[in-house]
Amino acid sequence: MAFTTSHTQKHVVVLALALQLTFLLMGTSSAQLSVSFYSKTCPKLLSIVRYGVQSAIAKETRIGASLLRLHFHDCFVNGCDGSILLEDTATFRGEQTAPPNNRSVRGFNVIKAIKSNVEKVCPGVVSCTDILTLTARDSVNILGGPTWEVRLGRRDSKTASFSAASSGVIPPPSSTLANLINRFSAVGLSTKDMVALSGAHTIGLARCVSFRSRIYNESNIDTSFAKLTQRNCPRSGGDDNLAPLDVTTPKLFDNHYYKNLLNKKGLLHSDQILHNGGSTDSLVEQYSQNNKIFDADFVTAMIKMGDIKPLIGSQGEIRKVCSKPN
Repeated sequence: MAFTTSHTQKHVVVLALALQLTFLLMGTSSAQLSVSFYSKTCPKLLSIVRYGVQSAIAKETRIGASLLRLHFHDCFVNGCDGSILLEDTATFRGEQTAPPNNRSVRGFNVIKAIKSNVEKVCPGVVSCTDILTLTARDSVNILGGPTWEVRLGRRDSKTASFSAASSGVIPPPSSTLANLINRFSAVGLSTKDMVALSGAHTIGLARCVSFRSRIYNESNIDTSFAKLTQRNCPRSGGDDNLAPLDVTTPKLFDNHYYKNLLNKKGLLHSDQILHNGGSTDSLVEQYSQNNKIFDADFVTAMIKMGDIKPLIGSQGEIRKVCSKPN
């Protein structure tokens, strides 16, 4: 029996080809990232990165949260391009001293060490941006959270922008709910993504200067929690004194961050605002009750965040040293 192509089948084929052509013309950057990007050119990459993160966390648990935050602060400023890793010089001012990052972002030495080890095995192949993205994933997983496959193939920017990093694209700890939603929306992340990614605050520490106003001036805070936190964060001075973002299990990636919000024990104003009678209350409640749903939504959001405006193909470069352009 001979098979013939009907008019409808022809239409479907033409439509499929048209969609494929449109997709190619758009040059969708995330589509050009691939889980197997370095499988032939640097097959040992994943093990080298994970060993580097494990070693760093073994020395200091907090560094896992710092690496995760470093990835977040990189992606929100002109996309995931490793720009935050570029150090200032006599003629160049990058993002590290911008208000959201100054004396706050950390973990650069870990990235430097991992990059050095990668270069020994496959020189000039792997971008600093991809290494940073992988360290964020491994930090979450090593501290008890989920794992996921990271799409790779990002290249490194040749420059950074102090002004862009200072412009408010990175939401400050004093953010309103509307500001959080708007800032995440501006980079293609939904409200659900924002609430899920905020769960990264289940690990790590914050500086007194970022939560002082909340623990002394706000009313939607547990009294005993406020008094306990005030012991290490005076009304004046001690700006760099630290407190855990998750008072319950600060070294474990779990859903206690959301449980704390239900009990008005969010450390930052931008934490507690997620559960304060607003539109995100139900998501916080859901995540507090179901760790699996939180993990799944967090992974989805992390993958989306890692896809923000990456440099691909012939864009940017593969830096030899992460702290300076080639």
